[in-house]
Amino acid sequence: MKTNIFRRILLNKEMGRKMLAVLIDPEKNNGRNFASMVASLKVASPDFIFIGGSHAVKALDTMIGILKEETDCDVVLFPGDASQFSEKADAMLFLSLLSGRNPEFLIGQHIKSATIIQDSNVETIPTAYMLIDGGKVSSVQYISNTLPIPADKKEIALSTAIAGELLGMRLTYLEAGSGAIHPVPAEMISMVSKRLQTPLIVGGGIRTTADIGRAFDAGADMVVVGNVLEAENSLMKTFTDWVTEYNNR
Repeated sequence: MKTNIFRRILLNKEMGRKMLAVLIDPEKNNGRNFASMVASLKVASPDFIFIGGSHAVKALDTMIGILKEETDCDVVLFPGDASQFSEKADAMLFLSLLSGRNPEFLIGQHIKSATIIQDSNVETIPTAYMLIDGGKVSSVQYISNTLPIPADKKEIALSTAIAGELLGMRLTYLEAGSGAIHPVPAEMISMVSKRLQTPLIVGGGIRTTADIGRAFDAGADMVVVGNVLEAENSLMKTFTDWVTEYNNR
């Protein structure tokens, strides 16, 4: 196995060091947009680059190859289905959509790609993926045909996260959805983080350093930023510098 990204995440959590990941959706980041994103990543490096989306991706191998050649970041697959796998990645979040009740995204897609993944050299991290209502219908909600957990139902989110941990998931990911109007509520993050042993990732609707700070203060170990960077690549350095300052307080 080339890397041990999960161990690094775990060590960062134990040391109290917060992490930033940038999510690249290949469908939205292509051609000139992708080139601009790569240029910004060369200037300011987050802890990880997540790559993936809700739709099929044709140029995944090529994009990952470019990211690994041009940046110093580890590239982690964030797959929407079984087709979104690449042996060029450093690691993969093996996502199970625990907030929904569609067996295709609980285990179905996983079976389709299991042998290929096992035969590869890609580190695989079982991840409890939980969709939280962000104020609009997200691509994940539409494609997976599942309902998100209501933003005011903290207890349901907590029970779901604990169930994932008891099932052996190594990471928990609270996701408000791409382009969410509202990020995951701080109160929900706090309630979940206090009861989990596993690292907690939070994403969706994160647009400002204040949003990142609220998630960190509430207990998130890693925050994922995506949509806002597609529109304004220059924010990459703003975010990475801010997280560095947060960790040095």
